[in-house]
Amino acid sequence: MEIERKYLIRQLPEDYTSYPHHKIEQGYLNTNPVVRIRQEDDNYYLTYKSKGLMVREEYNLPLNQEAYEHLREKADGILISKTRYKIPYMDCYTIELDIFHGHYEGLLLAEVEFPTEDEANSFQAPDWFSEDVTFSTQYHNSTLSKGSSL
Repeated sequence: MEIERKYLIRQLPEDYTSYPHHKIEQGYLNTNPVVRIRQEDDNYYLTYKSKGLMVREEYNLPLNQEAYEHLREKADGILISKTRYKIPYMDCYTIELDIFHGHYEGLLLAEVEFPTEDEANSFQAPDWFSEDVTFSTQYHNSTLSKGSSL
């Protein structure tokens, strides 16, 4: 089960480049339900996500590079490209800051995962966060893969 909140970013924190980061490319084989392929650095995954906004099921299966490249050719829409920074917050959370490239150059989103819905609902976002878009499908990567304009 995945429980997460998603936010637009007002401004990048000054020290974000000092945190661990990953280069991500992902494509969608289907968006209802969500079936995604992802390359994260030298790792490859096939992911299934159920319906939902803040809470939904998620299953990740490892792929090898050959399988990823085969499925990549079958992805619908735009391949999403981004750099994800992992920033510790409040000693118990990790902010996943996504800086998008390519078609969505300039888009900045942050996700925070939680162990419970209560924690997600009581979360106090840092000042550099902007609008909470958790309950908007407009900012789901599966929606972005369809080439929507923001």
